[in-house]
Amino acid sequence: MNTLEASSPSTNRAAQLTAIVMDADVANALWAAVDSGQIAELVPEIPLLAMEQDPIHRHKDVLAHTIAVVAKTPADESVRLAALFHDIAKPATRRFDHGGVTFRHHEAVGARMTRHRLTELGYPQQFVDQVSELVRLSGRFKGYSDGWSDAAVRRYAREAGPLLGRLNNLVRADCTTRNRQKLAELHRLIDELEARIADLAVQDRKAAERPQLDGKAVMQHLGVGPGHHVGAALKWLLELKRTEGLLDEAEVLSRLDQWWRQYQNQTNRK
Repeated sequence: MNTLEASSPSTNRAAQLTAIVMDADVANALWAAVDSGQIAELVPEIPLLAMEQDPIHRHKDVLAHTIAVVAKTPADESVRLAALFHDIAKPATRRFDHGGVTFRHHEAVGARMTRHRLTELGYPQQFVDQVSELVRLSGRFKGYSDGWSDAAVRRYAREAGPLLGRLNNLVRADCTTRNRQKLAELHRLIDELEARIADLAVQDRKAAERPQLDGKAVMQHLGVGPGHHVGAALKWLLELKRTEGLLDEAEVLSRLDQWWRQYQNQTNRK
């Protein structure tokens, strides 16, 4: 997918970055761009990710992790750029507390940095919004293994909105561990989350459905007062709508009359 429509100097720079991240061998393309200095010219924040770099085991630094994440993403430009930028704020947010290192709020800071850099490079605003939002949301999955309520699952899906699939692709790619068991467990958890989101969407869709007639209309038409029979009628009317869709009001009332006679007969036999 090519997001660029103009040929100004800024969009030419964006085209260069896009060409790198969309290369068929993206890991080698990124390392070559780092080594040549091209990445430093396009995104000067990227070389700063080489914190605590070990020249022999360079997978120890954030830069190598970032490139590994990009390499694991599908060939989707927005996801690949989000992967490239997802840890962009770690140098700026790094703190040493209680003998450890933290990067608090690096996703939010990184989203702002991503927006600034991609805009400066000349990417279209809508695309910049999309990539920046993926960066902002990239850490939301953390903590899922501790147990999320249905409300938390709904909130994750609601925040991601139309970016949900891309966000989950980014989350899957963000685990670069060589521990196969840990990797398999992460993918299992993401699969589970996706299944829960789908199940809850079905539940919410059903809960939001309404029959064509409300309780007041049912009581007026049948000439009855409140009671469990009204609930039974509404349940039947909802199932009618699910199976046959919207019907003419006269048809709905005729069907309701038929159901009501059957319901009374069944009730009288009990």
